Amino acid sequence: MANLDRPSGFKPVKNLTGSPWNGKANIYYFKSDYDVEVFKGDAVKLAGSSDATAKFPSIERAAATNETLVGVVIGFGTHPSLMANPDNLNMKYKAKSTEMYALVVDDPFTIFEVQEDSEGNNLTADMVGLLTDLVAGAGSSTTGLSGMELDSSDTATAAGQLRILRVVNREDNALGTHCKWEVLLAEHAYREQITTVDV
Repeated sequence: MANLDRPSGFKPVKNLTGSPWNGKANIYYFKSDYDVEVFKGDAVKLAGSSDATAKFPSIERAAATNETLVGVVIGFGTHPSLMANPDNLNMKYKAKSTEMYALVVDDPFTIFEVQEDSEGNNLTADMVGLLTDLVAGAGSSTTGLSGMELDSSDTATAAGQLRILRVVNREDNALGTHCKWEVLLAEHAYREQITTVDV
């Protein structure tokens, strides 16, 4: 059976320790002059600022390649103590140029499920363990879900935003076009890059 083509960004599923994802997330901030739509499941990066209280770091939607990620958005709110919009309870995404707070899964050891884009080629079993980048596809204002996918034609051993761990073990998923994969955010703002030094 063919895999369903339904990109929805990054979905937290478990921790690298083997435990289920426990719902942990922290609050971040989108500035009012940030002129980009953001959706649930979008990967984000630090924007080098914060809200007026300096309690909630500012973020922006991540792009492919050479951008260090801080996590994945799972919710939005008009106030840091309320992840909702009282004036619009059906709010599903952050509109352009709208001040907004966001719940972000920022634990660097969270494993996410994401669909490969299958552009150029499909991932194969030999690519497990390699690195690749995200593809910043457009989200849906109807569902509120991200359009981000895993770049299946950009795998490498030395650099990439995502570490490919394994195929999602589900009956409706298999190697091939639009396969769903488990990944780690390899280029993460809160995980030190370990290097070796000759002494």
